[in-house]
Parts: sequence; structure tokens; C-alpha cells
Amino acid sequence: MSTAIDQQVVTFQQQFRKVKEEVSKVIVGYGEIIDGVIMSLLASGHVLLEGVPGLGKTKLVSTLSDVMHLKFSRIQFTPDLMPADITGTNMIHEDTKGEKFLDFQPGPIFSNIVLADEVNRATPKTQSALLEAMEERSVTVGKRTHKLDSPFFVLATQNPLEMEGTYPLPEAQLDRFVFKLKVDYPTVDSLHTILNRTTKVEAPKVNRVLGQGEVLEMRKTVRAVPIARPVQDYAIRITLATHPKPPYAHPLTMKYARYGSSPRGAQALVIGGKIRALLKNRVHVSSEDIRAIAYGALRHRILLNFEGEAERIDPDTIITGILEGTPEPA
Repeated sequence: MSTAIDQQVVTFQQQFRKVKEEVSKVIVGYGEIIDGVIMSLLASGHVLLEGVPGLGKTKLVSTLSDVMHLKFSRIQFTPDLMPADITGTNMIHEDTKGEKFLDFQPGPIFSNIVLADEVNRATPKTQSALLEAMEERSVTVGKRTHKLDSPFFVLATQNPLEMEGTYPLPEAQLDRFVFKLKVDYPTVDSLHTILNRTTKVEAPKVNRVLGQGEVLEMRKTVRAVPIARPVQDYAIRITLATHPKPPYAHPLTMKYARYGSSPRGAQALVIGGKIRALLKNRVHVSSEDIRAIAYGALRHRILLNFEGEAERIDPDTIITGILEGTPEPA
């Protein structure tokens, strides 16, 4: 039994490493971001990438789809985009006898990997078209509900600078992303590598190394990793500390937070911790795994109050205080 488990862990690590190596042929200097995106896919969740234009967010998603045998679609969110442009709609057709009938024409949401590019540029009505798909893995048009293929993974990007004419994502939709990852500007060395790769005659090419069945099998492996009750309690206490109400509230959240994480935040900590444990060659989750996942799992789930907004407090600062102030299990 132990040999079988060890083999599962080795296979998981090899497949994860292959995907990361192929994506890294195109995406330079963002090892942690690549890890976070792949982890989100294996956690059966979705991920929100935030960064200024030109940092390769869109390229990262398209490269990930190239590396996997999965159906990919890209949706460019604009103010005039309508919900039917995402979900699809019923069209009137005519058969050979001249009789008319309605037939559903699926939209770009019917893919395994969906890139929602600049998601905050669409109206709230259009953004809400993603809600059912992200949570229920289904789309309802008229009186019929259409199931989405598994795996279904939404990777959304947003620009934090040009806020004019944008519609900030509502809390309900933000909460549906398992991680929010910040894409920072590349270093000088990374820029040299980017220029060397992109200004030559031939662009880097990637190989397909993972298929649908392998992704689903990796997800099963993640779910099978056990977590001890004290470590799970540690994740819960960190989650509760994001709320401004006692008894678990941290002083920073009481001062700057209006509302904290939902139970989805604790779920993200645990499932992310399980993936990290496997990558660290362990079959149990440690407190270190929970801490490493905390920023991506909680930063978009902490809503600042007026004072926090006025002082431009970064939610990461609050999370740092929570991690320092929450005692680990003995």
C-alpha cells in the first residue's frame, strides 16, 4: 500500500514538473505564478491574475492550454459584451420539411480552459454570466441546463491601473476564485531572457504533456492527502482572524477590515496545502503549507473598510499580521 502511495506522489510530481517546465519555455521569471495557476487547476478552482498590461498574463493562459490536451477559448471582456456572447443562445432553425425549431448554440464558456481577459471591463450583468458556470459547472439558457465538461477552469485577468470605465468584480464573484495572484514587473535578468527569446526568428515552442484524464487523476490524488485536525484548526483560525469581530479577530482586521473571508477561504487553504505537501514530497499537510498558501487564498477575500481604503492598506499586510499573530499547533 505504501509503495502504491509513493508511486502516486512521484507521478504527481513528475506531471506537475513537466507542465511547469513546458510553460516556463515561454513565460519567464514567474515561477510562483505558474505554480499558483497549475495549483488552481488541480484544486478544481479558478484563478484571478492581477497586473499591469504587457506582463504576459494572457500568454500564460494560452501557453498552459497548449501544454495540455484541453479545449481552450478566450473571451475579451468589453463594456458591450452581452451574457449570451459568453453562454450561447437558442437559435431558430428550419428542418427539411420546413418546420422551425430551437437549437442551442453553445458559447465560448463551453471549454475546459476559459480565459476571461480584462474581466472587470464588462458590465455586472455580463460578469454574472460567469457565476453559475464557475460554481455549478453548468449553464442555464431558457428552461434548459447544460453541463460543462470536466475539468472546467476559468482564468481571469484584470488591470489594476486603468480603472476608468471598469466595473469592479462583486464580492460574490471574487469569492469564487480559489486564488488571486499578483503579477509583478519582471527583473532585469528576466527581461534579458524575454528579449532573447522573443526577438529571434523562431519563437519558443511547447509540447503537449498532459491530457484530460491525467488532470482528473491528479485532482483525485490531491483530495486523498490527509490533514491532521490541529493543522486544519490552524487554517480555520487564520480564516476567522480575517474577520473584524472577536474572539479570533486580529488588531489589523478590527481596524481596517469591513468583512473577512468566507468558508471558501479555509477550503482554499486546505486544498492548496495538500497540493504543496505533495510537491514537497509529503503525504500530510503541515502548518508551513497553510502559511505558504495564505496570501493567494485570502487577499481577495478581505474587504477593507473606509479607513483601510483611505490609508490604502494592502490586504497582504493584514495577512502578514495574521500569520505572525496566529499560534501554530503544538
